[in-house]
Amino acid sequence: MAEAHQKNHDYHIIDPSPWPFLASVGAFILALGGIGFMQYNKGGEFVLFKANLTTPWLFAIGLVIVLYTMYGWWSDTIKEGKQGHHTRVVSLHLRYGMIMFIASEVMFFAAWFWAFFDVSLYPGEVEQVARTTFTGGVWPPKGLEVLDPLHLPLYNTVILLLSGTTVTWAHHALIHNDRKGLITGLALTVVLGVLFSFVQAYEYIHAPFAFKDSIYGATFFMATGFHGFHVIIGTIFLAICLLRSIRGDFTPDKHFGFEAAAWYWHFVDVVWLFLFFTIYVWASWGAPIAAGH
Repeated sequence: MAEAHQKNHDYHIIDPSPWPFLASVGAFILALGGIGFMQYNKGGEFVLFKANLTTPWLFAIGLVIVLYTMYGWWSDTIKEGKQGHHTRVVSLHLRYGMIMFIASEVMFFAAWFWAFFDVSLYPGEVEQVARTTFTGGVWPPKGLEVLDPLHLPLYNTVILLLSGTTVTWAHHALIHNDRKGLITGLALTVVLGVLFSFVQAYEYIHAPFAFKDSIYGATFFMATGFHGFHVIIGTIFLAICLLRSIRGDFTPDKHFGFEAAAWYWHFVDVVWLFLFFTIYVWASWGAPIAAGH
């Protein structure tokens, strides 16, 4: 009887799980809550099936459900790996999944870059189509002061490039079973990620333009803000890997969780280089630089 149930393949048939359903419920509540939250902030109203959803609490509930689902689902995945279910084939498929996830993120950023280049390369057409996004037929829009690309943006570029170096150091240390180097490299990467976020927050607070002021502000904050969000997610991802490294979860042969975090972080690095050279450097060429920025 035992032989009939013996696994003779490399695939892992997972046990019934509540996480896919709970993730769907959380995402749905989060989406409705996001709309209600925005309407609440601007003094509007969001009514669905006679229920008034104009409140920030629905968004908070959805966020808690999603975060709890992420914790529970990924905890189960880690347990499956420790139980030996992540065979050669399963590990390969996990890598395919991460690659496809990063590819989907590339498409997100392609949309922001498309919007930016559409308005920056053809500012005259923007003027003709939408009078509310006045550019004066030039880019950056006439009368707008921009950030100095050689000040805080360059500083953040150096920070991210250094973080890419430290996470690579940590990866090589892990492969060579150097636990101290792994922990040190990861700790430095997390610190650099946090520092990047603080610098960008300071830059946003002191920016000489706002999101709603012009199409320049809208495209700038959407592209750089979306990247900043990814930096925060990547920093959390690496911080969890740091805790797991301290706990001794990773080995030179089994460490896909860390590898996925490193891939994600390198992706964030590369996107920032494109942002820096296009939005900060090229798009501000010849424009007046705001004092102190």
